[in-house]
Amino acid sequence: MAAMNALLPDVSSEELLDRILASLDDDKAEDVVRIDLRGKSSVADYMVICSGRSTRQVSAIAEKLKDRLKEDLGRSCKIEGKDQGDWVLIDVGDVIVHVFRPEVREFYQLEKMWMPAGAMNSARA
Repeated sequence: MAAMNALLPDVSSEELLDRILASLDDDKAEDVVRIDLRGKSSVADYMVICSGRSTRQVSAIAEKLKDRLKEDLGRSCKIEGKDQGDWVLIDVGDVIVHVFRPEVREFYQLEKMWMPAGAMNSARA
């Protein structure tokens, strides 16, 4: 991961998180939750989980986020699941974003795996 980050433009994980949250807000993502992974995982500093109302919106949120990060920060990201639109994973290096349809999000309940009980409400962006 460190070698990959060395090739990316110099942007703090907090600034990257702010840009991602702004993009999700612009595209009307719902129930946005941010999870601080620092000290819990070496995979990323933050995880963001949100919902779109339909497969079309889920895919569009992911595509717009990818385009904005490339345009504004010169950041490339890896995307999985965009064609199906049920659950899209966007790996931006220091931040991992999950965009779900609400039913799929409820089924997998990622927030429960990564957040302590009672912390869910304070993590809403």
